[in-house]
Amino acid sequence: MDVQAYLTRINYKGSIEPTLDTLKHLQKAHLYAIPFENLDIHYNKEIELNIDRIYSKIIEHKRGGFCYELNGLYYELLAQLGYTVKRISARVYSKEKAYGPEFDHLAILVNINGLEYLTDVGFGDFTLAPLKFESGIKQKDKNGIYYIDKYDDYYRINKQIDNDMIPQYIFKDKHREFNEFKGMCHFQQHDPSSHFRTKKMITLLTADGRITLNNDNLKITKGDKIENSKIKDENSFDNALWKYFKVKI
Repeated sequence: MDVQAYLTRINYKGSIEPTLDTLKHLQKAHLYAIPFENLDIHYNKEIELNIDRIYSKIIEHKRGGFCYELNGLYYELLAQLGYTVKRISARVYSKEKAYGPEFDHLAILVNINGLEYLTDVGFGDFTLAPLKFESGIKQKDKNGIYYIDKYDDYYRINKQIDNDMIPQYIFKDKHREFNEFKGMCHFQQHDPSSHFRTKKMITLLTADGRITLNNDNLKITKGDKIENSKIKDENSFDNALWKYFKVKI
């Protein structure tokens, strides 16, 4: 993997010393440059847990991806920069199913001077900065207020929405091998019950909001202003995909 090409892809020009400050800037740069998307699933392009293929797709062909791709590749970058990192398995919360199965989501824990931080560039609308892995304290982020607590044998990430703490996902502080996510990666692509199969979607954080494109809608958020545009057909989708994300399938 060409580290400099990766840093160029995310428009990062700062220090590469494996410090907390560097990690904060890397995560922010990554989220602004590389979209979260599931398009390959809908164009019948198999996603494999192969770092060389993921690197080619995201860095060389300037695509996005979902958690196994984005955090899978980001883990390799952090490791090559000298960070002490763990891949972790997370179970994502939903109102309908409570928590998904093990390996539902891939995230990363980084150890810096004996303290661990959760960094995640593959969960869509999540934190802009790493979260300190510490239970019982509210942590303010540009994207909201987050809180880590215990849930049975797991740690739980919650986001404050109004006066409620809404679960995001649960995880254990345990390193996982990349190939352990293979079964769920296949499930997310092929099982009819996978939410990734319900519609095409691509989303990217911007300096003043977010841009999200799905099957039939383009949503542009700028501060408190939200603009929705109807996507009429496949040609309109392709045009919006290129205009707002510079992605061509």
